[in-house]
Amino acid sequence: MRILITGSIAYDYLMTFPGYFKDHLLPEKLASVSLSFLVDSMTRLRGGIAPNIGYTLALLGGHPAIMGTVGQDFESEYRPWLNAAGVDTSAVKVVPEVYTGSFFATTDRGNAQIASFYPGAMGHAASQSLRDLDYRPDLVVVSPNSPDAMRKFIQESKALGLRYVYDPSQQLARVSQEEVCEGVDGAWLLVVNDYEYGLIQKLTCWDEDELLSHVNVLVVTRGGVGSTVYAEGQRVDVPVAPPDRILDPTGVGDAFRGGLLRGIMAGWPWKLCAQVGALAATYCLEQTGPQNHVFTRAQFVRRFRQHFEDGGRLDELLA
Repeated sequence: MRILITGSIAYDYLMTFPGYFKDHLLPEKLASVSLSFLVDSMTRLRGGIAPNIGYTLALLGGHPAIMGTVGQDFESEYRPWLNAAGVDTSAVKVVPEVYTGSFFATTDRGNAQIASFYPGAMGHAASQSLRDLDYRPDLVVVSPNSPDAMRKFIQESKALGLRYVYDPSQQLARVSQEEVCEGVDGAWLLVVNDYEYGLIQKLTCWDEDELLSHVNVLVVTRGGVGSTVYAEGQRVDVPVAPPDRILDPTGVGDAFRGGLLRGIMAGWPWKLCAQVGALAATYCLEQTGPQNHVFTRAQFVRRFRQHFEDGGRLDELLA
């Protein structure tokens, strides 16, 4: 299975705040909030939704391709890193005289996070087209990107008869009701977190039953509670894989998606796909940044079997 992941490509600037955001937020003053947090540390890391998902998928032997627009600062270090990790970057387009997008995130002691994103070269993402690919992907992931690019890739996927994953994530704050309905309706897989699921229901005015009638499969991640899969008329709840330590939540959802996609590639049952995603997410949670977790496939399988039952299916990862 050939998976193409479209989405943002960026550098992440990650900061840590030693207190709790909730201690400084006044509910009655939210309409005029004005706050500045003095942080303890800052690191600059490789990020962006498409390469974050692709990195974990590549660790699991998935050989994904990513598509997005980047700036002049991408070629010297970021592209070689992704290529060495096993991510195909041939569909990544460099926009001259522009810088790669930047994600600024501050995380507090409770792992709550406040973030901002500067698009940079991502603003040119709609200049790309699925029609320009020299192959036909089996699955297209439409993840957070320039809103006009996301809509374009959804429309092109439908026109070309391509299965697509709709992963609107942070861009739900920027897209219209019409765009959300268009993305959800006909998606082979919709994957969101619990809060985003609520926003989608509010934006579409569809309750759970009606929303499920518009997608083939729905996956909702629920933080420390785990995840829920709605597929084939069934609901399956999957717990998290217990972490050895918790360092940084940045990219955890993307790592989950990478693991989920690896299970989909293998044709495994949906419950097993979500369990693979759960452990991939835990590996990311134990490190700082979205692309700093490392494991061999043998290590992954051994740890997986400490918490979940796979009936020998994960032996495929060791081949």
